[in-house]
Amino acid sequence: MDALLSPAQLAAFPARERPVVLDVRWRLGGPPAAESYQEGHLPGAVFVDLDTALAAPPGEGGRHPLPDPAVLQRELRKAGVRAGHPVVVYDDADGSVAARAWWLLRWVGHSEVAVLDGGYAAWLAEGREVTADVPSPEPGDIEVRPGGMPVLSADDAAALAREGVLFDARAHVRYTGETEPVDPRAGHIPGAVSAPSAEHVGADGRWRSPSELAERFASLGLADGVPAGAYCGSGVTASSVVLALEVAGRTEPAALYAGSWSHWSRDPERPAATGPGRG
Repeated sequence: MDALLSPAQLAAFPARERPVVLDVRWRLGGPPAAESYQEGHLPGAVFVDLDTALAAPPGEGGRHPLPDPAVLQRELRKAGVRAGHPVVVYDDADGSVAARAWWLLRWVGHSEVAVLDGGYAAWLAEGREVTADVPSPEPGDIEVRPGGMPVLSADDAAALAREGVLFDARAHVRYTGETEPVDPRAGHIPGAVSAPSAEHVGADGRWRSPSELAERFASLGLADGVPAGAYCGSGVTASSVVLALEVAGRTEPAALYAGSWSHWSRDPERPAATGPGRG
């Protein structure tokens, strides 16, 4: 299954083969995403909450640590996720939260997963059906087995920034240290490259083409055979870097620093660089 699926491709699935569809809308501020889901969603879509299902409680591991495997398995089974059956995930922003769900499913060994290209907005823009009906899916049987995607510790991230390319997916003003609205300290991991996740998509909210993404990452210093990884504020938007690199044609998955800046910046012994850096 390709990492991105268009609304037309999703709509074309026969009913008996339709993927499990997960609505993972989330926002840092504004109305709760669960309310948006109640107002309207794709037919058959099940709401899965980032904070309670796709992440562990915030703490020493950061603001969105990787979820406990048992909790993730329970929530995915509640949503109807089955072994060997395709899953499509969507959000209503730039695809970053959907990418987190995509990454988690790949991390636990479920390869048949795609992000809806353009998300909820693209579905609406094509005049496709939405509903307020909340489905009651048959429980799934997915077995959560972590380890399917590479993960970085803080020390790993520091080493990768020196020896490979470590992308910082946050807004550039957070990377430079001009502002830090959420985490304890401003700045970035020394040696990291600024690669804001918002630039993975075009003005229409759809993901850029493979060639455009490949050109973007090459312009940021990534060459064939060079190890790559990503981090962000809390490990969510960095997942979109991993996805974008796969769409761009990279065969070796980029590694994710799941704790990201919310984990790094808690430790006063870890340095924080400011200014333009490498990106």
